[in-house]
Amino acid sequence: MNKIAITTGDPNGIGTEITIKALNELDIPEEKIVILSNKKILDFYGKLNKNYEIIDIPYNTTISPGKITKESGEFSFLALKKVCEIKPKAIVTAPVAKEALHLAGHIYNGQTEVLQKYLAHDNQLAEMLFVAQNFRVLLLTRHCPIKQINLTKDIVITKIKNLVKTFETIYNIKSPKFALCGFNPHAGEHGILGNEEIEILIPAVKELQSQGIDITMPLPADTLFVKAAQHYYKNEKDEYDCYIANYHDQGLIPIKTVAGESTVNTTIGLDIIRTSPGHGTAFDIAGKNIASANGMIAAIKEVL
Repeated sequence: MNKIAITTGDPNGIGTEITIKALNELDIPEEKIVILSNKKILDFYGKLNKNYEIIDIPYNTTISPGKITKESGEFSFLALKKVCEIKPKAIVTAPVAKEALHLAGHIYNGQTEVLQKYLAHDNQLAEMLFVAQNFRVLLLTRHCPIKQINLTKDIVITKIKNLVKTFETIYNIKSPKFALCGFNPHAGEHGILGNEEIEILIPAVKELQSQGIDITMPLPADTLFVKAAQHYYKNEKDEYDCYIANYHDQGLIPIKTVAGESTVNTTIGLDIIRTSPGHGTAFDIAGKNIASANGMIAAIKEVL
């Protein structure tokens, strides 16, 4: 299917509202978009200005803004599974609730993992790349407790090599330049503050560099992201094409602090690119028609 497919996320969150607002503002031609949702849910949250194709996902229960339910989790999962089946040009997903997915019996840590389950082949790995204009951050690990982070030399090498392919095919950047964050404060201070740099990151970097990949040795993350923020605010080209963070908050706190709603969660490594707003379901404001569509607009623009 040569269309951008949009899922509206958890029916009790802001996903449908921001999808409607974003599409109405962007005014994209009808033939370019397909929406995976439910007419009852769409009508509840607003009205689309165009007659986009809609693939119906069953939802035979009451819409309850702000509530986490088994039914909303099942709807979210079915939409994701269906979007993988139709194989669109690109996928844009509105936020879902992990707790709702789990209540429905779908034990995934997020939408990325569901997409990997149904789209990956030949040992493909889905990766989370966060994008705000030219400020990009890759996560080496995703949604897991810090105490359970299992980073290895092989994981680092595999993910960085996959990232190079993404930059060449999606961003048309040959020989991209990467900055690697240290795992520990001050990048470990030569083992004084931790050994992950010595035992994992530095050996991985040496092997990557020997293969011609332009990546720094592990550097203190706080200093790296200060410079990245300065480039972003000045709207100037960064010296690095992407920053590599070791775990979720190390990478997401700086880019979301700097770019806010403009941050786009991008799934790379699969045949189909997927984007999503950098925020969640915002159950506290669901159904109030006050949610900003800026994040959804940015996510759709990323694949137009």
